[in-house]
Amino acid sequence: MPVDPDLIALLVCPACHGDIEYKERRAVIVCTACGLRYPVRDNIPVMLVEEAERASSSGSGASSGPAAPEPDGGEGST
Repeated sequence: MPVDPDLIALLVCPACHGDIEYKERRAVIVCTACGLRYPVRDNIPVMLVEEAERASSSGSGASSGPAAPEPDGGEGST
């Protein structure tokens, strides 16, 4: 059973508050803004920055490990 679409519609990235996409086949939620990938375990999204991984930009599939929370950019951040 996949994650409830109504729940997915409510979720945002906890790190940057960006929009997310649910990738059911990979059991992952991806932030479209900052690229963090959050795992989905037993059909439950784990929306913890400590559990997220950075999406690799090289396309090699290698993960750089857990992502560190980014400092608050303050005013003027996009």
